Amino acid sequence: MKRLAKEIYQELILVLKGKTLDTLLPPIVFILSLNWFDLSIAIIISLSLSVLLWLYRALKHDNQKYAIFGLLAVSIASIFALLNNNPSTYFIPDILGSGLTFIIALLSLIFNKPLAAYVSHFTRGWPLEWFWRKDVIPAYKEVTWLWLFYFMLRTVVETVLFLSNSIDQLVWFNTFIGFPLLIFVLTVSYIYGIWRLRKLNGPGVDEFIENKEPPYKGQTRGF
Repeated sequence: MKRLAKEIYQELILVLKGKTLDTLLPPIVFILSLNWFDLSIAIIISLSLSVLLWLYRALKHDNQKYAIFGLLAVSIASIFALLNNNPSTYFIPDILGSGLTFIIALLSLIFNKPLAAYVSHFTRGWPLEWFWRKDVIPAYKEVTWLWLFYFMLRTVVETVLFLSNSIDQLVWFNTFIGFPLLIFVLTVSYIYGIWRLRKLNGPGVDEFIENKEPPYKGQTRGF
């Protein structure tokens, strides 16, 4: 159990660390800042953080796309909030993003190219051909269904709260439900995904790359 917990922690860090946090941190900081400051100050803090993250990546010669995306997202959200002088409008891009992710997940299932497979491919660099095997793809389809329900729930709740102008509830939902629930969904996805891959008896990524013949050892780490 201790080994599994450590493995899950390391996998979450792989997905969420560094460059990915360049996109996630500024909105979280904005939400937290609203608890102590007014709208203008919260926007300045989140924008400043986005700029600092971008400069940090640039100075380190790292991939800057996540930092740039985060800066653009925060800038657009800030414009929405300032034009309407309403903190709730800051979350319009987030609502649209959740809805778009829901649509992408749905389309990926319709076309039998599950979103979870693409996310894993871009995160880990594993060959796409492995994901499309009949003894591998069901695991990624089933996990994508979980993501579909998560983003559907998030989109519906955020939209209802936004339309009712329930800013306190919207901030509360994003701070204490949205992100923590995402961590929970990712954790369940990993545990279920690894279990499902083993049940499918397909090759692990390394075995696939090395063109090994069955019986396979299977995927023992990473999803």
